[in-house]
Amino acid sequence: MLIKSILSEERTLANNPDTSKKRVLETLARLFSEHMNLEDSGELFQELINRERLGSTGIGDGIAIPHCRFQTNGQTLCACITLDNPIDFDAIDNKAVDVVFAMLAPEDAENSHLETLANLAEALQKPDYVNNLRNAKNSSELYSAAIS
Repeated sequence: MLIKSILSEERTLANNPDTSKKRVLETLARLFSEHMNLEDSGELFQELINRERLGSTGIGDGIAIPHCRFQTNGQTLCACITLDNPIDFDAIDNKAVDVVFAMLAPEDAENSHLETLANLAEALQKPDYVNNLRNAKNSSELYSAAIS
């Protein structure tokens, strides 16, 4: 899986000032909705919240991968955000999160979205890759770091 095939620069946001998990999920829903031409991001936000209620998507080391199934016209989509200040995300290691890489999978996706999620998690376990994301000064640099 190439991250470049599921991430766009329009869904990349560096140095986001959000200060809570809820605000980050709202920002993600908005980023996705704008790209998908949805009139209202509320339904997507609710799906992301519902997934978080099943268990935190904070995977540790300051990283979260919020994800859910949604009406994506058969595409898997990602968004990437870095935060100005780390926030509590109920991560498995109890560390605050400052890198958020979200994924939307098609509603009818079976195992393919699990493979994509696993590949994404694997990429986010590489210290050099994550450091490049964290060191991006703006959204354009963040996008370049995310697809490299």
